[in-house]
Amino acid sequence: QGQKLSDALRISAYVFSMGLLMFTALVNSVSWLMQNITVGDFWQTAWLEFYDHMEGDEWTIFLIGAALVPALAFWGFNGILLVADITGKPTFITRYRIQLGKNDPVDTKKLWKAIYTVLGNQFFISFPMLVPMFYIMKWWDNTFSKELPTFQWFLVELSIFTVVEEILFYYTHRLAHHPVLYKHIHKKHHEWTAPIGVVSIYAHPIEHIVSNTLPVMTGPMIMGSHIVSISAWFSIALVTTSISHCGYHLPLLPSPEFHDFHHLKFNQCYGVLGVLDFLHGTDKMFRQTKAFERHKVLLSLTPLSESIPEPPKKDE
Repeated sequence: QGQKLSDALRISAYVFSMGLLMFTALVNSVSWLMQNITVGDFWQTAWLEFYDHMEGDEWTIFLIGAALVPALAFWGFNGILLVADITGKPTFITRYRIQLGKNDPVDTKKLWKAIYTVLGNQFFISFPMLVPMFYIMKWWDNTFSKELPTFQWFLVELSIFTVVEEILFYYTHRLAHHPVLYKHIHKKHHEWTAPIGVVSIYAHPIEHIVSNTLPVMTGPMIMGSHIVSISAWFSIALVTTSISHCGYHLPLLPSPEFHDFHHLKFNQCYGVLGVLDFLHGTDKMFRQTKAFERHKVLLSLTPLSESIPEPPKKDE
């Protein structure tokens, strides 16, 4: 047993070391390209021109970066999905539906209720929460710097933001499934057992503050990030959570199978990345399903529901 443990540790150390070296080489290569082959100069010049155009008005710059740009990313992406949800076209999207026969087409009355709630959460919760965040970022005295962070540093920040979001979202989300809180707060989000993209922030106001907004805002506030980094991170977070809820396993995009299964079964897959679910054993049922086999990036045009279909029911 001691020899087996030693071998396992040796192999793990080798794999980890090689992975770390490859990741470092990749980051350094991409960083060099971004900083030295016109791309870095382009963004730095564009930022300075924008800053000068806004005459250094930091509050307006913050609103545009932290509110307007992420909102446009959210509604731009979900606008495309809503066309497919409502009309059933184009088939290039709808043929990748995860829960076959669900939302085909979506219930428009239920959809409008979700849209009104989402808009309310954005205008009356998310945007006002940017006010205290603005003053915290001002305290850091880096958010509106005329010099953009390097691409390499942005990757470091992105990694930290992701870890912070995973920890905060997993535990607040799992807490929201406590019977007392679920009945009065989280049940609203789970009205959609087959979710669509726009319902990613369809939630009770308390849940939207604690589980949706704070986990995303906390990372940049801890790091004292630049507004460009904040804008990119907020946009990425909104688009990725929309992908997780969209109901379609589309080619080349991150797999939404994990969170879609959560909406289907309620007591599995609470996190974003799945790391804490694995550690806490809250993905055991998921790992025994075809959905787990389909939980990967689709690299072909054949829907995974066809290449990895559900087993036939016993009465069939």
